[in-house]
Amino acid sequence: MDIPATALDAGRGAPLPVQGARRTGRPRAAPRPASGLSPREELLAAAAELFTRHGYAATTTRAVAERAGMRQATMYHYVGGKQDLLADLLEGTVTPSLVLAGRLLAEAPQVPAEARLWYLCRSDVTLLCSGPHNLGALYLLPEVRGERFAGFHEARHRLKDAYARLLASTGACWVSGDPHSLRTDLVFGLIEGVILVHRSAPECRVETFASAAADAALRVAGVPDDALAVVREAAAELAGLAGLE
Repeated sequence: MDIPATALDAGRGAPLPVQGARRTGRPRAAPRPASGLSPREELLAAAAELFTRHGYAATTTRAVAERAGMRQATMYHYVGGKQDLLADLLEGTVTPSLVLAGRLLAEAPQVPAEARLWYLCRSDVTLLCSGPHNLGALYLLPEVRGERFAGFHEARHRLKDAYARLLASTGACWVSGDPHSLRTDLVFGLIEGVILVHRSAPECRVETFASAAADAALRVAGVPDDALAVVREAAAELAGLAGLE
């Protein structure tokens, strides 16, 4: 027998029905086809679509919840609001590259730094430009300067530092004698700048675009054109490291 929600009457200790007891709300306002995603993942997917299509400021939490197929009140069981969604989306564009950079620095010392840098650049561009939504464009939002996004900025800073360490190890950097901090800014800026370039040329295959961007980054790093083919061949060895591809 089902027992209704009750409250104890302090005078008698007898269970009394709770007036207006809150029932568990239906999680979905409009059923959506099974996606295999968790509710939080569905909210992130909906936010990614709406933020990039209509703009962050113009997107309401209700619109995100409805796009994810749930009620607005239910959404708050999984996220704290729009800022949480945006922060998670932004961190997701950095964290995989940061993990890869750490592995390239620690696990592949036998591969020339130029090849590891090329591999990181190509992978980073692939991450930024893959998927149905241009999440990298969200970097430009003024809201991202807020304190809630400190985790994203910290991860991005660590990724840039990994770029700097690889760049400092290249032969081109040693020969040039230029401050590698400047070259790091230029290389890192080039990689993040492809977000805007790819948005204006979406028909270009991501693989082709990513390789071309990696080539351009190596040129900025000081690697001559006639050495790029050798760099690419050396970078191909990295695919053999478990989990890199």
